[in-house]
Amino acid sequence: MQIVEKSGEGLSRVYGVTVPAGELAARLDARIAELAPQMNLKGFRKGKVPAAHVRRVHGKALMQEVVQDALNETTQKVLDDNKLRPASQPDLKPESDMNAVLKGGVDLAYELAVEVMPDFEPLDATKLKLKRPVYAPTEKEVDEALADLAKQAGTFAPRTGKSVKAKDGDQVLIDFLGSVDGVPFDGGKGEGFELTLGSGQFIPGFEGQLVGAKPGEEVTVKVTFPEQYQSADLAGKAAEFAVTVHEVRAPVDGAADDALAQRLGLSDLATLRETLTKNLQQGYDNQSRFKLKRALLDELDKGHDFPLPPRMVEAEFAGIWQQVEADKTAGNLPPEDAAKSDDELKGEYRKIAERRVRLGLVLAEIGRKANVQVTDQELNLAMQREAMQYGQQAQQVFEFFRTNQQAQAQLRAPLYEDKVVELISGQATITDKKVSKKEIEADDDLPEGY
Repeated sequence: MQIVEKSGEGLSRVYGVTVPAGELAARLDARIAELAPQMNLKGFRKGKVPAAHVRRVHGKALMQEVVQDALNETTQKVLDDNKLRPASQPDLKPESDMNAVLKGGVDLAYELAVEVMPDFEPLDATKLKLKRPVYAPTEKEVDEALADLAKQAGTFAPRTGKSVKAKDGDQVLIDFLGSVDGVPFDGGKGEGFELTLGSGQFIPGFEGQLVGAKPGEEVTVKVTFPEQYQSADLAGKAAEFAVTVHEVRAPVDGAADDALAQRLGLSDLATLRETLTKNLQQGYDNQSRFKLKRALLDELDKGHDFPLPPRMVEAEFAGIWQQVEADKTAGNLPPEDAAKSDDELKGEYRKIAERRVRLGLVLAEIGRKANVQVTDQELNLAMQREAMQYGQQAQQVFEFFRTNQQAQAQLRAPLYEDKVVELISGQATITDKKVSKKEIEADDDLPEGY
């Protein structure tokens, strides 16, 4: 075997690799000698199949295995001998006629191109000084949360008086019968249905036509089904609903008292307030952790400057740009991007791709040096959490993750990142800074220059 370095600029390395035909032939002979005693072919006793017959029947398939093994082994040897840490999967470009190689008598020659990881020294985390924004919920916020909870737990009571008319937010008790061109359709009939006006339970335009309706009144509601309606037979069609209003009910807020707490499984109102306070605090603590992580990543980005593997950047940018184009097609681009040209957007998002790759490499290097590992137990818990989001399909989703290495890698990556960030945070000097509710909830902009 011969290995020659052809070029080595920046993070790119190109090697020429040659495996002599004689070595491939020797490997094939060894493979045949290994398999022949185990073969059971028609016309031969088990273990007595001649090597020449094995070569004639299975020679090409075995040679393909030999060549593939040679490619794998020599590629690994190039990496090991040159102490290379590839940043992405190496590219193999055959330089010999592969059909001729498989027939025997021709050397296997190929070119190996590989991008290597940049060599850099991560900054000293103990020298980082970070501020963690903190915020505690006020009594007023707890009161508002309690009032919202009481409102959600409210009921409806019949409206009374001389002139009772349904208002937006009221509940109406109705019978209805829908028809298209005078013909009733399946699923268009209901009796004793409790409909909250403004809830969006029915197709657009239906509920609004019942605002102002009175008990005992019959109302003809005219609507058009959406073009993307779930029933193809009704999609885009005009329909009429004959609606009879039996009762109009006004919303009645629930009381924030011990009874409300007990309906929610708690002992009394004081315990409910304590629980709401903890929930609010947990939400603010999560935002605080996110902002601290963002500040830490900004410092890591600012503190490192080294060449980035081009293919890694290109792959990251391609993923970002695909989402940008999808948002553009759907009309979901943010206002600040909508007026920019593709060239302007590509320039900006390429910088973001470079930031992501740089931070990923820095975190990976810090984690590697500290021997940070994601344990099987941690990964298993992450798979369970992810699967539980799919309800009845949870077991199927869990099995998918359990048997799919790529899916596991997608779960493992954020776990690893969080562990490295936690490691750095534990070494850095962090001081708490009290901030306002507006500040803790504000979105973080990218640093200047992005």
